[in-house]
Amino acid sequence: MTALDRLSVAGIAAEVQAGRRSAVAVIEDVLARLDAYDAIQPAVWISRFEPAALRAAAAAVDARVAAGETLPLAGVPFAVKDNIDLAGLPTTAACPAFAYQPEYSATVVAKLVAAGAIPVGKANLDQFATGLNGTRSPYGIPRNAYNRAWVSGGSSSGSAVAVAAGLVAFALGTDTAGSGRVPAAFNHLVGLKPSKGRWSSTGLVPACRTLDCITVFAGTTEDAALVDSIAAGFDATDSLSRALPDVPRARRRIGVPRAEQCRWFGDIESEFLYHQALAGLDAELVEIDLAPLDEAARLLYDGPWVAERTAALQGLLRDNPRAIHPVVREIVEGGFGYSAIDAFNGAYRLAELARIAEAMWDQVDLLALPTAPTSYRVAEMLAEPIRLNASLGAYTNFVNLLDMAAIAVPTGSYASGVGFGVTLMGPAGTDRALLDAAHAFFPAPASPPPLDLEGRMETVKLAVVGAHLEDMPLHWQLTSREARFVTATTTAPTYKLYAMAESVPPKPALVHSEDGAAIALEVYELDMAAFGSFVAEVPPPLAIGTVTLADGSMVKGFVAEPRAMTGAEDITALGGWRAYIARG
Repeated sequence: MTALDRLSVAGIAAEVQAGRRSAVAVIEDVLARLDAYDAIQPAVWISRFEPAALRAAAAAVDARVAAGETLPLAGVPFAVKDNIDLAGLPTTAACPAFAYQPEYSATVVAKLVAAGAIPVGKANLDQFATGLNGTRSPYGIPRNAYNRAWVSGGSSSGSAVAVAAGLVAFALGTDTAGSGRVPAAFNHLVGLKPSKGRWSSTGLVPACRTLDCITVFAGTTEDAALVDSIAAGFDATDSLSRALPDVPRARRRIGVPRAEQCRWFGDIESEFLYHQALAGLDAELVEIDLAPLDEAARLLYDGPWVAERTAALQGLLRDNPRAIHPVVREIVEGGFGYSAIDAFNGAYRLAELARIAEAMWDQVDLLALPTAPTSYRVAEMLAEPIRLNASLGAYTNFVNLLDMAAIAVPTGSYASGVGFGVTLMGPAGTDRALLDAAHAFFPAPASPPPLDLEGRMETVKLAVVGAHLEDMPLHWQLTSREARFVTATTTAPTYKLYAMAESVPPKPALVHSEDGAAIALEVYELDMAAFGSFVAEVPPPLAIGTVTLADGSMVKGFVAEPRAMTGAEDITALGGWRAYIARG
């Protein structure tokens, strides 16, 4: 199978509306893509319309265009997260015992279909939209589209993968604590989380009803904006719908966390990618105090708001608790421990925190935070499902509680191929301003890596500075492990290089030092098993640590214990080991 290109919302709609391509031809292409990707990730979907039904829906769109209708989403295929009603397919919320057949589509879905979009099917999710990782579904685990050893993010896992894999042009997700943003980041997508009430929630299975938002995943900010222009609007059938005016917002002052408040959970790659993204912002960066936002976030799962999830599932918890995924059940059962007094006290504290957050908007125009502080492999998440999931929400959980709009934008890639992103946030009603800001700050995000179609091998980049360089005596230890040359570069100018005494063959010691220099090195890539066997053979006083390269990125590399300095010669001024060997 060859890589699938992403589908464009605006591009498909323009072609079908102009008659340059038929909606039927679009659907035929989609059906071929679905057949091909099903062999790789069947867990993306919970249910889909039959090919004949999709062809009939496409033919109906072509007939409407031929009759002169202007359809802003003509022929655009999309996916619907399976906690949102879509007439003709069951709504399961990833729980077979909960499933029902809706008579009508959700208001947002109906709007999109009226605009010419074609729903393909229902996408998988963390059960009852409880989770940020994508592993909590009896219908299987939708894995990251770019490295299937890693989580896709949740709860809107299937929706994100369907867009990233080029199966549909956009997808609807939902967001209570970050479910419309974390999967966007991990799959190199744009994820728009509208202001609460901007999009109707009629036809949405509630998680926390007062916080839930239907969201969109798309490949570009322009496509997200086009979907928003159709989906947004007041709905009298939704008691929580709001007629929000568009609030303009400057983008001169961007709020970022204080350095000591940034949480990376040991992931130095995330820290590097975040600061790299901030460096490209044409705005003044203003440090803000994240403490009030963090406190609000803790109310969601460590406070009485978890009882709102319990309220949504109380019937199933009472009558058939074993039908609920065990991790989800453990979380929502925690709501039984909160009283009405706890709920009121929580509401009072949230109001106080919201007032503090309102004052923050006098200091900054927008916030730019990491969408997620790290990413995890599926195996890691299954081993520690609650603790690691909580880490993923470090920069997302407070947003709906504090009535903010947000847009997640792809800004980089981990070495694993998993996406990294930044989320722009503003007060309620700034949705269009955020879309404009995202486009202005990140007009042409880097192309994502190739899709993982064959089971991408886990690899590690390793920097070598001495006897393992090409044509040096120990280089065979790399070639015998099929190490792949990546680049020849230097360290950051913060290292010293020493020739160790009585080392056979001669070997250097690389030591971090603020008054150091840039040291020449080579970077190789090894698969995980090969890297492990290599590390096992590294003799003391050398060791494998983390080395900062000239561009600021960090890779694994040779470092030295203090005893390596005994009798060693400082050769830093030579700039590298080759120069030392050439000196004789």
